[in-house]
Amino acid sequence: MRVLLVDDNALFLEGLANLLEDGGIFVLGTAANASEALEQAQRLRPDVVLMDVQMPGKSGIEATRTLKSIYPAMKIVMMTILENDQYLFDAISAGASGYLLKGAAPESFIAALEGLARGETPLSPGLAAKILAEFARRDRLRQGGSRGNGPDSPDGNLPLSERQTEILRKVAEGRPYKEIASLLGLTESTIKYHMGEIADRLHLGNRAQVIAYVSRLTPQF
Repeated sequence: MRVLLVDDNALFLEGLANLLEDGGIFVLGTAANASEALEQAQRLRPDVVLMDVQMPGKSGIEATRTLKSIYPAMKIVMMTILENDQYLFDAISAGASGYLLKGAAPESFIAALEGLARGETPLSPGLAAKILAEFARRDRLRQGGSRGNGPDSPDGNLPLSERQTEILRKVAEGRPYKEIASLLGLTESTIKYHMGEIADRLHLGNRAQVIAYVSRLTPQF
């Protein structure tokens, strides 16, 4: 995995680069702001960008939105000091593949990137529930409190098998694919396959949007 690090704190960048390289992850380069990030991403074409949310000038979220429009396949994981619900939602909406707290245990960064390589969405503990709640709130506002009865609505016929619905609920709880596979007696690759099928059937583009859908289906989450 080839990674680009973006943060305006030079000491944090150096420490993170050393941590990742010690963990066997190749750090292609670093950038101190959004403009440098765009230049470095164009020149180096990393597999993953670890992007600070708040930086002088253009924010990391704005840079993420620009990068994803140019390089849709590029994975971007946001980093922040604060557990800010607004930043979290905006980052996922901009196309971020995950969201990590800088204060998390050092090994969690390695684990997050390894999970990303396996097709998982890296989120610090507890943040998956925040995504779920925020998407649900915004969806209620967008719907104006109305509930439709079409085939893709929560009150209509859910276009999923019983197994896929079960997997979807486990994902909405923030469980990693490996754990879901163990709980349901399936392989991890089967879970990933079903999540891809779920996204296709619901016309949803990523795991965060799938979580948003299930929040409407199962408000008790």
